[in-house]
Amino acid sequence: MNRLRSLEFILGAGLSGGMALAVLLSDWLFAGGADAMDLAMRLTLPFQSFAHPLGTDPLGRDVLARVILGGQVSLTVGVLSVAGAAVVGTFAGLIAGYYRGPWDLVLMRWADVQLALPFILVAITFAAILGTDMWKLIAFMAISQWVQYARVVRSATIVLREREFVLSAHAVGVRDHAIIRRHILPNAIAPVLVLMTLNVANNILLESSLTFLGLGIDPLIPSWGGMLSDGRTYLQTAWWVSFFPGLAIMLTVLGLNLLGDWLRDAVDPTTRSQR
Repeated sequence: MNRLRSLEFILGAGLSGGMALAVLLSDWLFAGGADAMDLAMRLTLPFQSFAHPLGTDPLGRDVLARVILGGQVSLTVGVLSVAGAAVVGTFAGLIAGYYRGPWDLVLMRWADVQLALPFILVAITFAAILGTDMWKLIAFMAISQWVQYARVVRSATIVLREREFVLSAHAVGVRDHAIIRRHILPNAIAPVLVLMTLNVANNILLESSLTFLGLGIDPLIPSWGGMLSDGRTYLQTAWWVSFFPGLAIMLTVLGLNLLGDWLRDAVDPTTRSQR
C-alpha cells in the first residue's frame, strides 16, 4: 500500500491517466471534431477566448480539440504496437529459451540481423513501398520491436526451466505447453510488463517523429506529430500551434516513464529489499 503513495506512482498515474481519460472522452467533449474551421478566429492567442482556450491554428481550428483528438491516434499507435510486439516477442522468447537447440539458434540469429538494421532506413523503405497509414505504422513498429521482448523472455526462460518446480513438473509427466503456460510464463511476465510501459512512451515519440518527417500518419488525420510538423512554419508568429501538442507528448511520455520506473521497482525483489 505504501508503494501506491510513492511520488512516482502518483505523478505517473495522474499524468498518463489524465491524458488517457481526456482522449477517451474526446468525442463527447469535442463533438464538432478536430477539423471545424472558423477563419474569423484564425491564429487566436491562447487564453484569450473561452471558446478556444489554447488558441487556434492558421485555419481557425481549435488547438485544444486537435491536441485531445490527436491523442487518439498517438496513444492508439503506442498501445497497439507495443501489444503486438509483446505478444510476438514473448512467444518467440518462450520457444527459444525453453526448447533451445535449432529454435534458439534460428530465432536469436534473426533477432541479431534485425537489430543490425538501422531503424530510420527501414522506416523510410517501409513507407516508400507500402505507404503511410496508421495500421501499417502499428504493424511496422510491432515487427521491428518484438526482438526486445524475445530477448528478455528468453533469458528468464533459460533460468526458469532449470528451477526445481519446473523439473518436478517434468518428472510427473506434465506436457511442455502446460509447463510453459502455468509455470514459466507467469514468472517471466514481470519484466515484459515493465518494458511494455516504457515502450508505449517510446512509440508515442517514434510515431510523432516519423509523422513529423512525413513517414507516419496521413497529414489529414490529426496527430501530435502531424501538429508539430504543421506548426513549424509558424514558430515565430504562432508558437502555440506546436507548443501544446509538444507539451502533450512530453507530459504523456513523462507519466508513462514514471509508471514504468515505479512498476520496475515494484516487481524487482532486489530493489524492494533495498528500501
